Amino acid sequence: MTLEDLRRHILDHSVKTGDFVLKSGRKSNWFIDSKQTVCRPGGMLLVADAVLDALPDEATAIGGLTMGADPVAFVAAGVAATRGRALKAFSVRKEAKDHGGGGRIAGALDAGDKVVVTEDTVTRGTSLLEAVQAVRAAGAEVVLALAVVDRGGTAERLLTSEGVTFRALLGAPDLGFDYDEP
Repeated sequence: MTLEDLRRHILDHSVKTGDFVLKSGRKSNWFIDSKQTVCRPGGMLLVADAVLDALPDEATAIGGLTMGADPVAFVAAGVAATRGRALKAFSVRKEAKDHGGGGRIAGALDAGDKVVVTEDTVTRGTSLLEAVQAVRAAGAEVVLALAVVDRGGTAERLLTSEGVTFRALLGAPDLGFDYDEP
């Protein structure tokens, strides 16, 4: 399975064209619902393979802000386990839980972990940055921020300003579109 296979799956299942209003309020002639790839059996394996190929060897955990990161992190960790690689998975809640163990982290994340923060689709990178901050607050080190698709083209600048390396498996131009953000 290759990145080209992932690109084709995303185009076939996740990209829609028409008139859309994005979360930012901006209008766009295309929309991507990456979960249509990340949550389909064939897409899951394509995403897991591409994510695992991109992970630094030192990574011990993968996760990010719920909901966008959840399927990416969990499928990557699950497939990694079948290949003998121990990779923990976690979610960052949008708000701290005030009962039980509390906090923003749900899942397996320990202080000192080397973390890949992930997301299915990014436009500006703000969700990745929020997850980076939560992971750092939990005492773990972020070694990479990784998106399946970068539709905006500005996440790298935002994350680099926070000392985090950013990588996208695919960018808007790989899907035949211009980046949305200036």
